[in-house]
Amino acid sequence: MTFSGEQAQRSRAFERGTGGGPFWQFLRGFVKHPVMVGSIIPSSKVLIDKMLAPVDWDKCKVFVEYGPGVGTFTERVLEKMAPDAVLIAIDTNEDFIDYLGRKIRDSRLRPVAGSAADVRQILAEFGYDHADYILSGLPFSTLPPGVGPAIGEATAEAIRPGGAFLVYQFSPKVRQFIAPYFDRLDRGFEWVNIPPATLFWAWKD
Repeated sequence: MTFSGEQAQRSRAFERGTGGGPFWQFLRGFVKHPVMVGSIIPSSKVLIDKMLAPVDWDKCKVFVEYGPGVGTFTERVLEKMAPDAVLIAIDTNEDFIDYLGRKIRDSRLRPVAGSAADVRQILAEFGYDHADYILSGLPFSTLPPGVGPAIGEATAEAIRPGGAFLVYQFSPKVRQFIAPYFDRLDRGFEWVNIPPATLFWAWKD
């Protein structure tokens, strides 16, 4: 379900003058934390809409995003979410979290500086037992040893039955980190992006 622009604007306003544009923020984040940023170019609208297409927005009250960067996906998720839903955006890069908090003024957004492996603890701190959907653009193939599997397992435990882990990557290697923890795994590909991306929808039935 998609809500009208008027409904979205009731709780969201975008602040100008956030200390450099999105591309500059992405480039700076890549230079400072290259293994944690998958690309210096934000995702295309085509990729974003394809990635989010399976989400049942009527049943989505808690959405989590790993590695929100400059908020390219974040803004689109907020446009689609219900007025009473919550988006928890987790990033280890405090520059991104600070930028996101200043750029997007929305009572539903909760920017958090932290690790995706701690998602259950972060959810609990906000008073939630589970998330309905979790989205990730983290570059699993370049994460330090052991971090990928830890995130995959923690994510599976954090998602409610019927929910899904939505993953877009530039390497299919991520499959080995998430497949063991989910009941069903759908796969897609999107050429209209720089670089082209592999998409996964890992379902918890």
